[in-house]
Amino acid sequence: MSDADKSPLMKDGLGVHAIKRIAKSVALVVPGFNAKAFQKDAECGLDALELKARVHHLIAVLHRHYDLPFKKLSEYLQDLPDVWDRGSAADNKAGFAAWPLIDYVATHGLQHPKEALQTLEKLTPMFSAEFAIRPFIQQHTDITYAKLLEWCEHPSEHVRRLASEGSRPRLPWGIRLPQFIKNPEPLVGLLEKLKTDESLYVRRSVANNLNDISKDNPAWMINLCDRWLTDSNEHTDWIVKHALRSLVKAGDVRVFPLLGYAAKPSVTVSDITLSKKRIAVGDSIGFSCTVTGGKKAQNLVVDYVVYFMKANGKLAPKVFKLKNILLAANESIAITKNHSFKPITTRRYYAGTHQLAIQVNGKEVARSDFYLGD
Repeated sequence: MSDADKSPLMKDGLGVHAIKRIAKSVALVVPGFNAKAFQKDAECGLDALELKARVHHLIAVLHRHYDLPFKKLSEYLQDLPDVWDRGSAADNKAGFAAWPLIDYVATHGLQHPKEALQTLEKLTPMFSAEFAIRPFIQQHTDITYAKLLEWCEHPSEHVRRLASEGSRPRLPWGIRLPQFIKNPEPLVGLLEKLKTDESLYVRRSVANNLNDISKDNPAWMINLCDRWLTDSNEHTDWIVKHALRSLVKAGDVRVFPLLGYAAKPSVTVSDITLSKKRIAVGDSIGFSCTVTGGKKAQNLVVDYVVYFMKANGKLAPKVFKLKNILLAANESIAITKNHSFKPITTRRYYAGTHQLAIQVNGKEVARSDFYLGD
């Protein structure tokens, strides 16, 4: 396979071209920075490293070539956005080049929170500082929380989003914030300020923050969403809908009335018809059933659940989306779907009897067995 035929990898976002952009931009704002020497040092051993390892590698190389105390360096770094080479608009990984520049602040500025937070505020529009802010939340809680509250009023949507995204309890790829996993109450002050933000970019982050909270404190999060829905604000309503997505998928019956779905759906569901009763890994199984409504029209969320056999011989359910429907009185709708058992990196299949179920508004209404062989 030629290089031209290879699909770009995530780590390619911090390749040679990104290093050139970093070197050129930093040289414009940091006195004494030797762009050529940095570039040569940064490229050494780069090919063998994956994405996050490249971030750490470039932070170390930057530190060797900055040769300035952090307080002074931070003054120069705050000018980076004015000269930053953003790369090609067609490159969806171009933003990665700013990642080590921003995380450098978390690595070497942690003892200088005032200067570091000012620097992150300036740099976050280049590439979100959501990872870099988290050590400050943990080690300088009060000063950082005060800054997050201030950022909620910032004119830049990137800075406002940082207040929400950076404080997510379970941010993917970021260190977890156990204090917010245990007690999310401090997050209310931030999220309340952002719940009607005009920026979808910010509102999506608020929904993601709440979705994180739902994994550890579902009742707390449901109560907050219930309170927010009384505002009748289209932005807040959108946030609530997206914030509840994990609980909807998990079939938590408490959330469906909040979203306008029937609290106690009145439906009958036929037995599930399977295309096969025995399949092998790599095959697909088709299934169908009929959902019939009662005397009144109802809003329904219809999902299906696969009970996978695990290594310990027990079944573990996973919910998959089917459709949201408005079912008229006495109306019947046929449901058909195929589910693939093609091998994927995130799931290992084990031979044995599996089950497939239909659930309506979080409540299971039909189930059938099938056998998955090797």
